[in-house]
Amino acid sequence: MSHVGVGPRAITRAVAFLTAGALAVTALAGCTSEDDSGKPLAGQDIAAAARSRVADGGTLRWAVDSVPETLNTFQSDADATSSRVAQAVLPSMYRMDARGRPVRNPDYLESAEVVDTEPKQVVVYRLHQEAVWSDGREIGAADFAAQWRALSGRDSAYWTARNAGYDRIEKIERGAGDLEVKVTFSRRYADWKSLFTPLYPKDVMGTPDSFNDGARRRLKVTAGPFAVEKVDTKKDEIVLARNPRWWGRPAKLNEIVLRAVPRDKRASELAAGRLDLAEIDPDTAEEVALAAGPRDTAPSSGAPLMGPEDRQSAADALRSWAVANGSDEEAAEKEAQAREKRRKAVARAQRREQALRGFEVRRSLEPAYTQLALNGADGPLADERVRRAVARTLDRRELAELVLKPLGLPAEPVGSHLALAGQPVYADSSGALGGPDTKEARALLADAGWVPGGPVEQPEKGEKAAGSEGDKREGGKDGEDGEKSPGGDDGTYIVGEDDKDDQGKNDKDTHDKDTHGKNDDGKNDEQGRSDQESGEKRAGGKNTAQGGSAPGAYAPKGTAAPAGSAVAPPAKDGKALTLRFVLPSGPGSGVLRTVADRISGMLDAVGIRTEITKVSDASYFKDHIASGQYDLALYSWPASAFPATDARPIYAKPVPAADGSLNIAQNYTRVGTDQVDQLFDQALTTLDEEEARDLLRKADSRIWAQAGSIPLYQRPQLVAARTNLANAGAFAFETPVYEDMGFLKKGAQGARPPVSPSS
Repeated sequence: MSHVGVGPRAITRAVAFLTAGALAVTALAGCTSEDDSGKPLAGQDIAAAARSRVADGGTLRWAVDSVPETLNTFQSDADATSSRVAQAVLPSMYRMDARGRPVRNPDYLESAEVVDTEPKQVVVYRLHQEAVWSDGREIGAADFAAQWRALSGRDSAYWTARNAGYDRIEKIERGAGDLEVKVTFSRRYADWKSLFTPLYPKDVMGTPDSFNDGARRRLKVTAGPFAVEKVDTKKDEIVLARNPRWWGRPAKLNEIVLRAVPRDKRASELAAGRLDLAEIDPDTAEEVALAAGPRDTAPSSGAPLMGPEDRQSAADALRSWAVANGSDEEAAEKEAQAREKRRKAVARAQRREQALRGFEVRRSLEPAYTQLALNGADGPLADERVRRAVARTLDRRELAELVLKPLGLPAEPVGSHLALAGQPVYADSSGALGGPDTKEARALLADAGWVPGGPVEQPEKGEKAAGSEGDKREGGKDGEDGEKSPGGDDGTYIVGEDDKDDQGKNDKDTHDKDTHGKNDDGKNDEQGRSDQESGEKRAGGKNTAQGGSAPGAYAPKGTAAPAGSAVAPPAKDGKALTLRFVLPSGPGSGVLRTVADRISGMLDAVGIRTEITKVSDASYFKDHIASGQYDLALYSWPASAFPATDARPIYAKPVPAADGSLNIAQNYTRVGTDQVDQLFDQALTTLDEEEARDLLRKADSRIWAQAGSIPLYQRPQLVAARTNLANAGAFAFETPVYEDMGFLKKGAQGARPPVSPSS
């Protein structure tokens, strides 16, 4: 799922889908230069075009993951489509620019500034003089005040998902005139620009009933270039129509139809002409790209995409013809039927290719990153030394290249938990943990009491080994030595030292070829059936490869391993070091599983075994990540323009609740320290942007040192768009400008920026 929020801020930093330890932080980010933030690794790819080249009218049919349960983005069941609707129909005081920074939205806000800091922080907003709601009422202080009261957390009758920032407001008043809003804070708040984006009318925020229920399936009053015309649950779509009361540049499109389409159905819907814009998986992107031909050149020459007939060799084709025209009537009839079936399949492939020639793939990097999460609540990973050992086995650059290089996207590992390259807070603080070093990893394990080749207690006959639930086999024909077993969709298998060659070096070429992906956290945004199947084979399924030279093939049972290939597994208190690696099993999570296989191979270099368990997408986050039923997991976080506010609950130290439970907020790794909390709190209260940046970079260094989560790579974004659709596609950091989207006038050309670092 996508987690890119409205304007400059994520609606909630939730997925899709306890101690500092003995090792001191060796490096802290203390540089005050913004140069450390670098440039965005990839810019927008939206076929940008001047409005004069865009035709008036038309309907944009845009695929989304779901029709949301609510249009109120401040409720817990809001999703990415809720945010997309809000961006098009509601006021936003600030937007996100090309570097992931908040910038004033001039359509709503003429100015906003801190006018006082003593004794209280006071911000004065001066609204656009033409800004009105769709019912004709001016946008003003009453709307700001209603939203503050609803989100302040003081009235539990409002079912809010968050109140960060609003809980620091003391009062809201009308300023010198109707267009001024004066906000007084009870405590200093550095991220005040995060507030009132989106801004809902007082009709929605004014009472608990209207907040809880009034904006779930409709928004009667709006104030954007578009308005919500209808939410059609039968057709699974939301229709946004041009707002006649919009005072800004008029929308080029008449309508935007957001239609829920499963990702594995989007290629067919594109080919059928029922979509104009859709985020797609790598396999669909390859199909669209092949049909379209090289970018900025003529479409493909007319050769059809590879179909059943194309996969026949010349000898097979000749043999087929001979059988179909031979004297054996029964064989001839069967072959003729098979040839006709292949002919129809080729014809379908040709028609599909022809239909897809009107599309192109627009690609960039999402403002979100995938991480490896290490659950520090209990088990081996409760020891920071073990977490650090795991982290020191990872080659993060190799993992980034595994996912991004096949897509032609910059393959740089992410160096911060709190920002992405190009954002002001970004600095590569991974040096606080250190790079890949198996020697150091082994030393850390030894220091934690994990002895290489130490004695391991064998379970008594009939006793289940740890983690043997589900489809895992601990012996017998299927499981062999208990380390390789078939893994169905909700299965488990163990990757150990015997899998080293397969999981590590030998599969590298295969992974590089098969992984084109985008994933993430249960977002289901890439196809990976072939990766999943190959992963299951490597994990102990039947090996169908012929001969011993196939990458990933197993030697016959009993064959001696190459000298030096086996690594004695570390053991402690009679138990080998085995970590539960939980992954989603859906067809859109193939890249996650491929990345997990590669990580398992890296861990095996120091003898750490991984017990890989695949679970349904629906239960992955709720039943495993949020509830702490895992050791290792892969999921994503969005980048935020306001990390002091949005990242604090992700890395805050868990605290005991009144009922005896542990309040973890959004810290699903359960790893945190008082020192990190203090740095976040200081950054939240300083109005000096440079000081806040340095404090957050220090916090990030300490988060790296804790090794609770290891950022891996920025997520790719692949979008299929009609070639004549302008100002829409892979948006990267920037907030979409809905009023500029539309179809080019006949003969007009869009100006597409390259996918490269932007200024």
